[in-house]
Amino acid sequence: MSKITIALESAVATVSANMPAEGQAQSARQRAVVDRAFAQIIKLIAPRIRHFIRQYGLVAHWDDAEQVCAIAVHRAIQAYDPQKAQFTTFVNWQIRGELQSLRFRLMTDQRPSAKKVEAVTVSLDAVGVGEDGEGQSIVASIEDEDALGRTESGASDYLARQAMASLTDSYVEHLRNIGVERIRRKAQPKKAPRTETGARRAVWRTGKSMLDPAELAELEERLEHNRRVVEGRLFEMTALDTGDDDSGVAKERVRQIAKRAAKTMSDLAGADPRFTMMAEYRQSMLAPVAAH
Repeated sequence: MSKITIALESAVATVSANMPAEGQAQSARQRAVVDRAFAQIIKLIAPRIRHFIRQYGLVAHWDDAEQVCAIAVHRAIQAYDPQKAQFTTFVNWQIRGELQSLRFRLMTDQRPSAKKVEAVTVSLDAVGVGEDGEGQSIVASIEDEDALGRTESGASDYLARQAMASLTDSYVEHLRNIGVERIRRKAQPKKAPRTETGARRAVWRTGKSMLDPAELAELEERLEHNRRVVEGRLFEMTALDTGDDDSGVAKERVRQIAKRAAKTMSDLAGADPRFTMMAEYRQSMLAPVAAH
């Protein structure tokens, strides 16, 4: 084992020995010891880093290459197991992996698609000039202060739309079950008339022993119309089209459908745990009204 290998193993052991246990804070003394040991490791491994940077053709991006190598060394120290390999062998693969990743990112600039839009990879630590003429890092210049607000708003809108769509589906399914049950009851046998002896003779409605496809089709048409009314009038998810008839009768019918739907969906939201939040919100909105 060479002197450099021995020195690296000792420095890595020093770093590991001064890392705090899980749940404990690192003391100032431990941080100082770790910083000195890490600086020693970087110094001992510097020739190897320079060799790999040249080998991967990253001389033109020397600063970035050195940074990713430092990251690789840090990761190697954290994951190193002296029972499996020497640190020199283990850290080599970490450095190679980081440099390969950096080269891959830089090589994307050479693709035809990147050249077409004049794409250029730059270091995020590079310093530019801000609007006030002061130096500004690229990270600061591309940071969007409103991004978090827009993201939260977009997520909220998406969840609201999904909740409204799920509640609408539950409402339509509720109406479908009621409609199918009505059709099924109509298909039941008529009450048999009594014979001269007083016994009942079985009489079945012709063609009604099974659900009538025509009635089912009519039911689905009504359900689709109710869905459009709910989505357009209650939730404003889609534009409500009442057809060619814009008379007061059609508008009143839509209003009645929406009113019944609101009442039914309120009951469904209160009974279905998926819509507990919506039901609680409705109760909180009705509470001030009841107080007055």
